[in-house]
Amino acid sequence: MTVVELQDLLLTALVRQAGGSKRDWRAALGKIRVYSPETHPHCNWMVAPSGSNGENAIIERLLDDFRGRHPLVTAD
Repeated sequence: MTVVELQDLLLTALVRQAGGSKRDWRAALGKIRVYSPETHPHCNWMVAPSGSNGENAIIERLLDDFRGRHPLVTAD
């Protein structure tokens, strides 16, 4: 899975769960950072949400689920 694919899945899930637009959630989600699988073998990506407290809580709950299902991604 690529970062672009992961971001699209996350945004779609956020819209379905909490409403709003992909544009708004994209801004709250922020950039997905990818690390080397050699240094991060269990999950090589990270997100630092920058939305409101409520948005960040929704995002963090979703991220916990996605980390388990999609632990490794490629930059593109």
